[in-house]
Amino acid sequence: MTRSGADLALLLLGGYRTLVDTVAAELAAGGHDDVRPVHDFAMRAIADGADNASELGRRLAVSKQAAAKTIAVLLERGYVRRGTDPQDARRKRIEVTPLGWEVMHRGEAIFDSLREDWARRIGAEELATLERQLGALVGDTPVSPDAAGRAALD
Repeated sequence: MTRSGADLALLLLGGYRTLVDTVAAELAAGGHDDVRPVHDFAMRAIADGADNASELGRRLAVSKQAAAKTIAVLLERGYVRRGTDPQDARRKRIEVTPLGWEVMHRGEAIFDSLREDWARRIGAEELATLERQLGALVGDTPVSPDAAGRAALD
């Protein structure tokens, strides 16, 4: 059976959605039913230095206003907090809280478990081959983890 290019895109998207939706469901079952993919992208960008709405917006490829809304949600839910800048006490910077780190680490562990499941289902060598082939086609970093706006993942 020959598939179209659109079929390939849908298969790839389906694989992504299967992984992300499963992680979201498992996080929800563990008490984190308010976490969305964009929240993880935002927390990772914040942990990597995007400590204000302007910088977070640039990293997520969204407007400053959209980034500010995401920050407000993360603040409200306790995943980030406002802290003082060590170089300028007047400036408030955003930082990931221990709860935010816990959610990110739990999500990583679930992704690792899903990868192990896929390896069992199709074989570890087959999965490694698939990953190598996808890497050859799209590059080693096909989507920057902090580019949620471009990826339209929520």
